[in-house]
Amino acid sequence: MSMSPVRPWKSGHQLELLENGESFYPRVFESIRAAQREVLLETFILFDDKVGRELREVLIDAARRGVRVAVTVDGYGSPDLSEEFVHGLTEAGVQFLVFDPQPPLLGMRTNLFRRLHRKLVVIDERIAFVGGINFSLEHLAEFGAAAKQDYAVQLEGPVVQDIHRFMLDAAGLEPLPPRRLRLVQRAAPPEDSLDGAMVRFVTRDNTAHRTDIEQQYLAALRGARREVLIANAYFFPGYRVLRELRNAARRGVDVRLILQGEPDMAIAQIAGRTLYDYLLRDGVRVYEYCRRPLHAKVAVIDDEWVTVGSSNLDPLSLSLNLEANVVIRDARFAHHLRRRLAELIHHHCREMGPQHRPRPRWWQLTVGTVVFHVLRRFPAWAGWLPAHRPRIAPPPLPAAAGEPAPHPETPPPRAAGKGG
Repeated sequence: MSMSPVRPWKSGHQLELLENGESFYPRVFESIRAAQREVLLETFILFDDKVGRELREVLIDAARRGVRVAVTVDGYGSPDLSEEFVHGLTEAGVQFLVFDPQPPLLGMRTNLFRRLHRKLVVIDERIAFVGGINFSLEHLAEFGAAAKQDYAVQLEGPVVQDIHRFMLDAAGLEPLPPRRLRLVQRAAPPEDSLDGAMVRFVTRDNTAHRTDIEQQYLAALRGARREVLIANAYFFPGYRVLRELRNAARRGVDVRLILQGEPDMAIAQIAGRTLYDYLLRDGVRVYEYCRRPLHAKVAVIDDEWVTVGSSNLDPLSLSLNLEANVVIRDARFAHHLRRRLAELIHHHCREMGPQHRPRPRWWQLTVGTVVFHVLRRFPAWAGWLPAHRPRIAPPPLPAAAGEPAPHPETPPPRAAGKGG
């Protein structure tokens, strides 16, 4: 259980759902270009491709005009950034940190466990972006058949302060000095805006907030009365979530799951499919999204409760990774996301009832049983594995640069306690 309280609900927000890179990247880049004081960014994946290079360009431009820019990437998710790519950022004044940097062993990445999986951006303490979209070309349709389907949310309102304070602490930064008070005339929001939405920022770490995201799901599922609609890329939750899904279906709630039909990792689909019969027998309806890989981590319950973020419903996200979601109570935002997910079901999913999928062979049942029982115990075993307290370190600079790293390494205890 968590040792620290979950951050409180806050009201008075404007929200916008951003679907895939086509919506997400232009909005983020536009906001960075308009930044006046500060850009904080965390991401699991940053690649040196079309998307990564545009992000690099706007961050460098912001730093050169005096904006404080801090970027943190995960050492497992972003292992191949060149010294040239990184040095261009740090030379412009960007603080660039790598979470749990580890050299490969025999060509393999060894820092799989305790990954920084969050995707967060805060600009000028005013606008925040939270979701599951990384900074890479694979989130754009032009990537081809393997382009990912995913979601993020843009937020304005009081919860941005919670996200901002969290990111400052994670990056080891002090708040900027307050600027002089100025009277700023802001345009009134349109009548159909989402002003007034209730939002809570929820994180998962390996110290004080181990189960906070899972607890938010469990509470919402227990209170569901009409409908549960979950789209999740890597679905293999623990017994508590599975039990509440079945309980909801038993009491007449329409429970629908959208899972991967074109997986980017075959083992994820194999593991998830071992749960289908367990869920179907009590009326849970399972759909596989077959247009392209699903990367979503969103849910809508009773057309009022929504979560958007980085957390999958699998052992890595629920028990190991550092994750961040927002939980939203707002009927209009919920209705919009529900409609978008319903369109996925209608146009691009196949229902996986008993009559829609082939009977598994004996070896598939055997493998599925082994996978199920290994993964259900995996979180307990993971505490024995390396990188229990990963570190944050500045990236090495090219020797030719002759400059010291701009920021000292954060000590291990601080790095492990980012969720505080």
